[in-house]
Amino acid sequence: MSSQQASPRDRPSPERLSKDTIFSMLSNQRRRYVLYYLNQYPGTVSLRDLAERIAAWENDVAVADLDYKQRKRVYTSLHQTHLPKLDEAEIVEYDRDDGTITLADGAADLDVYLELVGEHDVPWSDFYLGLSAVASLVVLAAWLDVYPFTVLPGLALAAGVVVLFAVFAGVHAHLARRNHVGGGDAPVQGPEGER
Repeated sequence: MSSQQASPRDRPSPERLSKDTIFSMLSNQRRRYVLYYLNQYPGTVSLRDLAERIAAWENDVAVADLDYKQRKRVYTSLHQTHLPKLDEAEIVEYDRDDGTITLADGAADLDVYLELVGEHDVPWSDFYLGLSAVASLVVLAAWLDVYPFTVLPGLALAAGVVVLFAVFAGVHAHLARRNHVGGGDAPVQGPEGER
């Protein structure tokens, strides 16, 4: 947040971001890197540290191997363009005077767009549809008195279906957190790992 703008306490409660704003903010690789870094390191981060990390990702080198021009190019674009845009959209709070950045409440609006789905992954909606079909077949088999479902009490069948859904929902939640930008994976279109 710049010194010319109102403090976070003076701002009205943020409205949900429009899809146009979200896509505009996420259309730039550096802004996605900013969000990734801030999700990795919650709290306040310095512009210097952020610029160095992004420059290292962009140049595929360790932070220690960056030269002055690589650092300066990223620092300048973040300071003059990207962080003010993210601050204006209330996705980050950027204090130009202190050179510090934190995630703002508006960043939560981007979460659904930042989940990464692998090329060969089955969409979870299709998975749950299939799981529902299997559960329906189990219920149908019990209703038609098909062995071994006839020997199980109805409550045991219901508990089995609930446990099955709970286990897969837990796996889904774990994978969603891991595959989220800022989770365990590298940034979108970013390096394979940090140096």
